[in-house]
Amino acid sequence: MTDQRTERRGASAARDAVLVDPIDLAGLTAGDEPPVVLDVRWSLGRDDGHEQYLAGHLPGAVYVDLDTELAAMPSPAEGRHPLPAVADLEVAARRWGVREDRAVVVYDDAGATSAARAWWLLRWAGLTDVRLLDGGLAAWTAAGLPVEAGPVTAEAGDVVLTTGGMPTVSADEAAAWQGTLLDARALPRYLGEVEPVDPRAGHIPGAVSAPTAGNLGPDGTFLPDDALRERFRGLGVEPGAPVAVYCGSGVTAAHEVAALASVGVPAALYPGSWSQWSNDPARPVATGR
Repeated sequence: MTDQRTERRGASAARDAVLVDPIDLAGLTAGDEPPVVLDVRWSLGRDDGHEQYLAGHLPGAVYVDLDTELAAMPSPAEGRHPLPAVADLEVAARRWGVREDRAVVVYDDAGATSAARAWWLLRWAGLTDVRLLDGGLAAWTAAGLPVEAGPVTAEAGDVVLTTGGMPTVSADEAAAWQGTLLDARALPRYLGEVEPVDPRAGHIPGAVSAPTAGNLGPDGTFLPDDALRERFRGLGVEPGAPVAVYCGSGVTAAHEVAALASVGVPAALYPGSWSQWSNDPARPVATGR
């Protein structure tokens, strides 16, 4: 029998390595070796992610604090969400219950735009079986699946993390990038019309506007493979050519990297992103298209 989910979404091996749907995740969590499930609710300008988690989350899910556990201390020199030291990330991952022999699934309530930071960091730190819950909490509840309230304390994990599992670029490398450089921020920020948090408005010269929201359908799930391929082709992404992505501080850019990975396109992340670039007066800034 044809898998209706595969037929509906144009699923592929690449997609299945990045995304999992609610029904499949429910089956996995009921199995003998359930994945570690992480709740990464966060959004720019809000600090109530933990309160939202406590009010209702996937059964057994552990809350992850993006600002303190998925980033080092912010600074003008490194940006608003610098990569954490791998030793610090390992301590946090063990608190979440991450183990060498278990898969990890991460989710949020914003189309995976914050959960993708955990997905990317754990992949960067050497884990390979890490996926995003496609559609997040909304898709889970829409499927009629249960949630629970209150905190979850996981049994300590034993994971050992390294670095280098995902490619990165520095500010200098972004400046000299010879492939497609995608800017995952909203279009008005790229154009330089608004800048709510960083010191200068605009974008890195040569970058192409590719707002992360364009990776998602109206229901908050990732677009089908064919639609994602068409989108990225229209943005200048060519098969086999180098691709790098940045955003405001390396959070939503991870979502763009995940979307590209789901259609088999590897992409590097610029961790410092605009928050680092715009704090350096020696770096040029472009506005408009």
